[in-house]
Amino acid sequence: MPDLPPGGGAQARSLRDLVRTATSVLRDAGVASPDTDAVLLAAHAFGWSAGEVRRQMLLGAEVDSDEGRYHELVAERAKRVPLQHLTGRASFRSIELSVGPGVFIPRPETELAAGLVVAELERVADGGDGPPVVADLCTGSGAIALAVKHEVPSARVHAVEVSDLALAWADRNREELDLDVELRLGDATTAFPELEGTVDVVVSNPPYIPTHAVPNDAEVRDHDPDVALYGGSDDGLAIPLAVAARAAQLLHAGGLLVMEHADVQGDSLPAALIATGDWADVEDHDDLAGRPRTVTARRSSHPRP
Repeated sequence: MPDLPPGGGAQARSLRDLVRTATSVLRDAGVASPDTDAVLLAAHAFGWSAGEVRRQMLLGAEVDSDEGRYHELVAERAKRVPLQHLTGRASFRSIELSVGPGVFIPRPETELAAGLVVAELERVADGGDGPPVVADLCTGSGAIALAVKHEVPSARVHAVEVSDLALAWADRNREELDLDVELRLGDATTAFPELEGTVDVVVSNPPYIPTHAVPNDAEVRDHDPDVALYGGSDDGLAIPLAVAARAAQLLHAGGLLVMEHADVQGDSLPAALIATGDWADVEDHDDLAGRPRTVTARRSSHPRP
């Protein structure tokens, strides 16, 4: 694969050429979005926005300072270190999060789950008495909980995470964004006993990868924590169904469960939820790529015997 020109000299170099060469390096390394990543790494290295990098490229700007930091970042990305670990930031809906080793990096497809929660809270607010209540089970970086609180400030949002490392990232994000979300360290399957029967929406992006399946993407396989990935059974549904059982205890009758799942679980998870007798109006939703991604279900008013 082509090498980036060596950094460290005083001779000015075209920003356009640097980014184009970096794009080629990343493409050869199998990075899924080499152009975007090359621009974002340049933005991080040179202290610009991504839009400014592209503008300066169009203007034919030259980089006459030492671009060694950019070379280092591109080399690490070519080794499939996640972009977000290199920049320390991840965008999620209308907020930006701090992320790094020890926490699952929020993906764009998870924005669907957050959007479904916001839509439900807007519906609840139209006829509700007091603030709506949300519980985020398996919060990770806090992405969903914080995005929901940012978009629906009146909501009371509670979030739980089993990993102390991930919870530290969620706490940092809560502080940086100055959002009033309750965070707890604990097991999602027993969390928030004081909220039982009172919650309007339970949302979860639980571990759901089948135990025998190894993710193809090196960024996920080698860098996301296993505790955030594997669903505890051959079909990957053991942990999601245990979390859903807790959601059934937390929700009031008619309350909504929103749960992300693997694209291969678009039939199996809804069917398993229906089989419990806890849920009505079970519906699956496709992500922007047209793949099954998120199930919604309403807490039945007729508890199972």
